[in-house]
Amino acid sequence: MADALATAGWADAYLAQAPRGDLFAAAAPDMAERWCGMLDRLSDQCQADPAALAANVTRQAIDLGMAFRLTGDQQERPWPLSPVPLLIDAREWSHIEQGLAQRAELLERVISDIYSTQSLVREGKLPASVVAGSPHYWRVMTGTPPPRGHFLHFYAADIGRGPAGEWRVLADRVRTPVGVGYALENRLALSRSTGDLLGAMNTRRLAPFFDELRRGLAADCVRADPRIGLLTPGRFNQSYAEQAHLARYLGLLLVEGDDLIVSDGQLFVRTIQGLKRVDGLWRWMDSRFLDPLAFDGESRIGVPDLYDACARGGLMLANWPGAGVIESRAFAAFLPRLAKALLGAELILPNIATWWCGQPAERAHVTGRIGDLVVGSAFDQDAAGLQDRHFLPGSAMDDARRATLLEGIARRPMDYVGQEVVKLSTTPAIVDGRLAPLPFTLRVFVARDSLGQWRIMPGAFARLAAHGDIRAALMGEGDLSADMCVIDGRPVPPDTLLGSGGSPAIRRIGGMLPAKAADNLYWLGRYIERADMTLRIVRAIVGGSIEVDLGPAVASPTMARLVDQLARWGAISETAGPIGPLCAQALGDGARPGSVQALMATVAGIGAGLRDRLAIDFWRLVRLPLPAFDGAVTETLLDASSRMIERISALSGLAAENMGRTEGWRFHDMGRRMERAVNGCRLTMLLGHDNASNDDLSILLDLSDSQISYRNRYLTGPSLAPVRDLVALEPQNPRSIAWQAARIAEHIAALPTLRADGMPEEPQRLAGALVAQLAPLTGDILTMDDLANAEARLLALSDAVGQRYFLQVRKEKSEDANLLS
Repeated sequence: MADALATAGWADAYLAQAPRGDLFAAAAPDMAERWCGMLDRLSDQCQADPAALAANVTRQAIDLGMAFRLTGDQQERPWPLSPVPLLIDAREWSHIEQGLAQRAELLERVISDIYSTQSLVREGKLPASVVAGSPHYWRVMTGTPPPRGHFLHFYAADIGRGPAGEWRVLADRVRTPVGVGYALENRLALSRSTGDLLGAMNTRRLAPFFDELRRGLAADCVRADPRIGLLTPGRFNQSYAEQAHLARYLGLLLVEGDDLIVSDGQLFVRTIQGLKRVDGLWRWMDSRFLDPLAFDGESRIGVPDLYDACARGGLMLANWPGAGVIESRAFAAFLPRLAKALLGAELILPNIATWWCGQPAERAHVTGRIGDLVVGSAFDQDAAGLQDRHFLPGSAMDDARRATLLEGIARRPMDYVGQEVVKLSTTPAIVDGRLAPLPFTLRVFVARDSLGQWRIMPGAFARLAAHGDIRAALMGEGDLSADMCVIDGRPVPPDTLLGSGGSPAIRRIGGMLPAKAADNLYWLGRYIERADMTLRIVRAIVGGSIEVDLGPAVASPTMARLVDQLARWGAISETAGPIGPLCAQALGDGARPGSVQALMATVAGIGAGLRDRLAIDFWRLVRLPLPAFDGAVTETLLDASSRMIERISALSGLAAENMGRTEGWRFHDMGRRMERAVNGCRLTMLLGHDNASNDDLSILLDLSDSQISYRNRYLTGPSLAPVRDLVALEPQNPRSIAWQAARIAEHIAALPTLRADGMPEEPQRLAGALVAQLAPLTGDILTMDDLANAEARLLALSDAVGQRYFLQVRKEKSEDANLLS
């Protein structure tokens, strides 16, 4: 195949093997020319090597931080992006747009009826059991209309193209809009890897759609300049990376349930400035989890009393709780007749044929032709014969499974639907380094704009199925994703997310910082610094030891003290034995909570919760694996620890040079300063005690990165008082305890205060007292008690920072009023 691609050209070689109805093979002459030109450009770019093209796109996806999880995955997977986009002519796309706008309006009216007059059920147009049987129907929402009457703001439809070119809707999705962020990221990755290819093909741009989406959300909020959040289930959700990217792209506040609180029927976000009002939420969690008081009492990720905020009309929630009732497969059997009843028209885009077994004639049809249909759960729940899957082709069932299924249908027919077997057309993709046809589906996204009209994204999330399971929610094992491009007949003007409204008002503020984000940034800094100091101690031990593989850990009193410190930090399990294996454990034993591997895993975990705030370069460094090393070789241990210190220095450089001097940066830097100061106290007491040896003092200077400064200042070897002064009290030494204390005090003084009387809050008072304690001291009068007192003050200050900024403790209601805005 590779030879054929090189000699005959990609387009000719692909067409020679493309099946009937392939998207490229069946294209009209003008579109076929676009396909050929696109494939020629891709071939030239990679010198006719499909594997090289795929590798380039994969690198771009990794650079953008694209990732996902399958159910059960502990770690994120690289995003599987095909480098070959799908091309659809604008004329054909116009038909899809009309059909999806009609369908979105139909779903809006059906949902509105279900939660208001319920006339469809009363008039017999919709069976009551189709509504009540859905786990996504919430009776509590009946009679609770949205603020502007819009139950849907965002809707996604999975559509498929048959070999004859017809388009049909495979599934409706209104609960969580998974895929829209990936569609945007696919476009970004493809644009970065193919240069001006998409623009040269007159590809319609996605930015105007996202601008209208944002404006549509804002239009339904009560306030004119609303504050809107994207409500995420958290960083362990399968599509958290997508959610973080969308929040950053749209300028929405990424929040979890713990960030939010309802007071007097209004929703607020906990920030370091106090409670700030939230006017709208784009929710990415099921209605079931939204409010444990109104929906599922076992939810731990929702917001108590969120329903109350909805009921009082002060909160825009997209989509409205309970809208997911329309997703049940049973509804697909009734949408054609509901379209006639509510819209007076046939569906422009038909469903795949669906029979709900809750009706006798339809049940007989399904059981009589079960081998020719796909049988599925009507309400996406376990049912007899479908326990491990919610849909199954009848032709794939053995006799026992078929008997169990027929028995289940006879017992509870309303739990089952039958659907036609869908044959999909294919599109070019690179599989195992070869250009090959794969069947595809599109998830197309529809949003309500600022005028309440439906806008269809001129692109889609394309899933290329490796296993033929086209009814899956998003991605399966071995599946690929692809960018879908709508090709216009004339050049497309450039657009950005600014839209046509012009430039926004200039601001010089960093935006609002939620309390949880401040917490994460602070501890991100602390754990990075903790890993750095652990590495420095390992390097000091290995670099200063003789016969490290065979010699005992207590080769010298200084080394023994350092090994004991590693044990106290939980980096090693014991202090006896050869130093080499002990240092190897401190570096790479993930089971030890204080090891570098465990600390960096914690850093990566905290960083995952800050994806909307961390630069891609920062995130990439955090996720890099530890360097490989052999614990029996001194040079390898030394090299591994040095390379990791260099990586952490790179992280520090990115934070120092690239992070805006916002409140988020202050918390991150304050965390590093706090950890460095606490470690400075402990190490000075460990190695700078009254009977310290030259080895002790020399290692202390090394660990504090102060060896050169000391030598430039003093002509003699290490001496106790000067060393103590330099590493603990020198106000110009960026590694000294006093320098850290001064920076912490500056950060706290710059943070917002909740007091209206001008008096310092507890963190500011404690920071000032710490600086005042250290200021008059010098190395010749500094005592171990002074250091122990400074460490205790630092730990108390850290606790005070956490209680003030990371936890919003409600006091009396009158005081709460001062925090709300």
